[in-house]
Amino acid sequence: MPARRNRKPNIVLLGIDSLRRDHMSCYGYHRLTTPHIDRFAQESTLFEQTFSAYIPTTSAYASMLTGQDVFTTQVVALRHKGPLRAEVKTLAEILREEGYATTCVGFTGNPSSRGFDKYIDYAGWGSWNEGRSPKAQNLNDVALPELDRLARKRDPFFLFLRHMDPHSPYLPPAPFERMFYHGNEFDKRNKSMEPVMAFKPFRDFFASWMPPGVTDKDYIIAQYDGAVAYMDAAIRSIFTALEARGLAEDTIVVINGDHGETLYDHDCYFDHHGLYEPTLVVPLIIRYPGKVPAGVRVKGYNQHKDLVPTLLDLAEIRRDDLRFDGRSLLPMVRGEVASHESEFYITECTWMRKHGWRTPNWKLIVALEPDFHFKPPVELYNLFEDPEETVNLAESQPEIVAELTRRMHAWIAQREAETGLPNPIYNQPGWHGAEGIDYFTSSQQAYDTLHIGDPA
Repeated sequence: MPARRNRKPNIVLLGIDSLRRDHMSCYGYHRLTTPHIDRFAQESTLFEQTFSAYIPTTSAYASMLTGQDVFTTQVVALRHKGPLRAEVKTLAEILREEGYATTCVGFTGNPSSRGFDKYIDYAGWGSWNEGRSPKAQNLNDVALPELDRLARKRDPFFLFLRHMDPHSPYLPPAPFERMFYHGNEFDKRNKSMEPVMAFKPFRDFFASWMPPGVTDKDYIIAQYDGAVAYMDAAIRSIFTALEARGLAEDTIVVINGDHGETLYDHDCYFDHHGLYEPTLVVPLIIRYPGKVPAGVRVKGYNQHKDLVPTLLDLAEIRRDDLRFDGRSLLPMVRGEVASHESEFYITECTWMRKHGWRTPNWKLIVALEPDFHFKPPVELYNLFEDPEETVNLAESQPEIVAELTRRMHAWIAQREAETGLPNPIYNQPGWHGAEGIDYFTSSQQAYDTLHIGDPA
């Protein structure tokens, strides 16, 4: 084994796509979906209020992997056109300059995955016709040999693992597919899947991976939970490999989600769009023995942009040439700071183009064009009294809408002035991928145009 004395720590970052924090048992979920991550959390610091402010994957990882906000990255849409701005350095680029060997598994070609030494892909999708999808084991099959290769080097390493199991299609292998369901998913008296399969933009995609004739939404939710549990079991192999290689004490290990998932929430079926809490709130757990306290739960607010400064702080990498929009979380862990900003700007640009402002008490959502769910152009929710966000108060509380709108536009103006760059959400022609249309002029046009999946 190469000598490790006086060298910087390794970093293993597990970026988990579509993982709902509230469907993890270490975050209080009633089902035991994450027993291995639960044990990992007992050895780590767990953050209870981490937010993905910029939905979806492309913009979320752009913030997570750079330490910058959406104004600095200029990455706001799923189908971002072009590379990440050259002025923005990724974590991989920074660490490579510091002598790290860097490998990316499962995230080739994304703007924010720039700068790794090596890229490895794996099968992270699936369909009903292909059978059950062992996504996490497919990742392990390529990641564990790579971990062994990196462990033999004298240089520290950064290994980024993008897990896809909680991202639809939810097709966990046996026995996980029925771990949380014991019923008849084809009961014709159950009508809960009718609105799901009636949603024309997604129904062909759903039909490509859901059991033909399924009627019970709870079965599909149980598939999601089973996929999380299957991934959790596979992740244990990564922890075991670190321990077997004698790396566990010298490695910063992070579990973070890019965004959450809407299951049967807000009519945004089994996807991750809508600026609602199931999509915005993500897990963050950090383990680094001796430097990060074990068994601590941190209640302060933080965002993706805070991760890179935190990792560089832990690795004792000091660079005068680097400036981040985020801040290290270590003062919060030590109790020196109660929270980072508790109100903040939010965006989404996947299937709907919207932005908003979230405070501890209130959430404002403003549509920048009509959406394919025919939702109202302005939504306001009282998060204290209505945490499920079921009652839109925009019409009955116009003064609160006005105040939150003022704060949002003040922040936009401030960040545009500080960066010298425009708010990217305002200028995204063709953001949806439909040819010949820049922006939708009606919800009906959006509904008739947007589509995923191949017709049966």
